[in-house]
Amino acid sequence: MDFKDLQNKIVENAINYGKKYNVQIDEDFALLKLYEEVGEFAQAILVHRKKSRPEKHVSEKISKNELAKELADIIGVAIVNAHLLVRN
Repeated sequence: MDFKDLQNKIVENAINYGKKYNVQIDEDFALLKLYEEVGEFAQAILVHRKKSRPEKHVSEKISKNELAKELADIIGVAIVNAHLLVRN
């Protein structure tokens, strides 16, 4: 799979999300979703570094997986933002 194929799958997933939840996937949504995902990544870093409430602490393996998941979400939403900005 090349990058264009990956980009198309990510955009298609966003469109399907919008249809499923009756949400318009536009520039405003995508930008705010990017902010949300960056916040979730920051939270995952705080948990990973044990700089959060102790009840949120998890094992190193779980926290690294969460960091990877949140970073992937940021990349995906950044790709959706790029798609929306370029097409308009």
